[in-house]
Amino acid sequence: MADLLSKLRIIPEDPGVYRFLDKKGKIIYIGKAKNLRKRVGSYFAGGRKHSYRIEHMVRHAGDVEYTVVHSEIEALLLENNLIKNHQPRYNILLKDGKTYPYICIKNERFPRVFSTRQKISDGSAYYGPYPSVGVMNSILNLIRGLMPLRTCNFDLSEKNVQAGKFKRCLEFQIGNCAGPCEGLFPVEEYDKGIEQVRHILKGNLGPVLRQIEERMNDAAGKYEFERAEFFKNRLEKVRSYQRKTTVVSEKIGDLEVITVATEENLSVVNHFKVHNGAIIQTHAFEFRRSHEEEDEEVLTAGLARLIGEGEDLFPDIVTNISLDADQIPGGFSIVVPQIGDKRHLVDLSLKNCHTLLKEKLYDQTFRKRRTPQDAMMEELQKALSMSELPDHIECFDNSNFQGSSPVASCVVFKQGRPAKKDYRHFNIKTVEGPDDFASMEEIVYRRYKRVLDENLPLPKLIVIDGGKGQLSSAAESLKKLDLLGKIPVIGIAKRLEEIYRPGDSIPLHIDKKSAGLHLIQQIRNEAHRFAITHHRDQRSKKQTSMLSQIKGIGKATEQKILQEFKSVKKLKEATEAELSAKLGAAKAKVVMEAIREGKV
Repeated sequence: MADLLSKLRIIPEDPGVYRFLDKKGKIIYIGKAKNLRKRVGSYFAGGRKHSYRIEHMVRHAGDVEYTVVHSEIEALLLENNLIKNHQPRYNILLKDGKTYPYICIKNERFPRVFSTRQKISDGSAYYGPYPSVGVMNSILNLIRGLMPLRTCNFDLSEKNVQAGKFKRCLEFQIGNCAGPCEGLFPVEEYDKGIEQVRHILKGNLGPVLRQIEERMNDAAGKYEFERAEFFKNRLEKVRSYQRKTTVVSEKIGDLEVITVATEENLSVVNHFKVHNGAIIQTHAFEFRRSHEEEDEEVLTAGLARLIGEGEDLFPDIVTNISLDADQIPGGFSIVVPQIGDKRHLVDLSLKNCHTLLKEKLYDQTFRKRRTPQDAMMEELQKALSMSELPDHIECFDNSNFQGSSPVASCVVFKQGRPAKKDYRHFNIKTVEGPDDFASMEEIVYRRYKRVLDENLPLPKLIVIDGGKGQLSSAAESLKKLDLLGKIPVIGIAKRLEEIYRPGDSIPLHIDKKSAGLHLIQQIRNEAHRFAITHHRDQRSKKQTSMLSQIKGIGKATEQKILQEFKSVKKLKEATEAELSAKLGAAKAKVVMEAIREGKV
């Protein structure tokens, strides 16, 4: 299974479509992105709130794949096609059969130009689909600003127009229509305007730009500056449209795009299935080159694999590698386009090949130097949906004995290992009696108040040894310091080893065999050990202090008492005979007298 977290480092910052897969390799979510790295990384941001559906999806994701495209527009279109084709479990939008709109040039005399979501086989021309209604409407507004198109649905046959069946409407009065319904606009001139519209919708904007520029210069030459400004604005809109969007021509039809790229000992074959000019399926696979195979052999093997897996391939295939006739399976034709829309698709497929090559080669190098601690931190990052690797973790624990000598500890792990010089212990100052919640609130506040005051680095993750109560107390202190939500914080309950987040009554599900959970347990155990050790030291100091107040008892006798009886409690329970046997009659008498007087 590919490592989700290692991929985050090398996913490109290009527009594209990403696909989350479960552990069985089934697509469970498809999304689009203007920036793939940022968008995919956002799913693992610890401080970011996601819906339960998305959090559930991320927990079940075993891998992420992505397809790079040239623009955000293409990403939106590809997402639409893939969602409708795969129907992923966690997608909501676009699963209801709706599609993006097209712009239609109606097959009729004086053709109308309008938007539609349904394509009818009546000879009309359809352009799109457009992923944004706003973008489509801006194009329609641009077209209507360039020429007066009719919007009525009358049958403007020559016979009907000559018979005078129709009257001019308000659109004519305000200048939006030239009145073809009354024969006021020649059909030849109207058709020339429709040709300009076709140029715009196909992306062939050169003739349109030249025409608008000529009109602008003509108006400026006549000192008609308002009219010149009007055409200048139209010119800028056309140029803006030219920069931002590419409309794929439906003339491409149905075909397969299969490309191959090679670096070092690795080859990647990328496959696009194109239906009616739109990509509806995409995937890639790799080949390890053990015997210096040529790209032609790799491409042939990739095509054979697609056929062998039962892929229903279209007979027309475009690629970047020429094949001999005997290498092409029967029933298929293969060409290497040099220009046009098909070349655009080949270049896009090759871009995906090189992106995957970069990922795989990086992965090879990365895994060679990867340590067990790296694996634990990455699994923990995935389990907690964190945006950053938890390479600096701090864990807190309380310790007291029947409310006496309350202390706490803070242990620090960096790069998955104990950073013992950064460990800290705390004597509880503001809490009386055995109150673990209040003690936790005090030490967390004291710790991070000092970190902020001294401008020290904050941890990537805070772990609280305790259940929801201790976690809530810690969260309260972080809230006072304006750190809650900025640093991920979790609590680990002792009884069932359950992981909680602040304000969430349902524990996170983390596999009991997970290396990430083992790292949390290791840190928790270290915090507990460090707290207990400090607590014992404090109790020992307290007991030594009590014994040192007994007149006639020196340091050597103090150490002997603690060594023989272990604690003041056991010392009080001893008889005078037992004390005499251990300390001698004289010392035993002095200690017994101090016990009776309550000095011990």
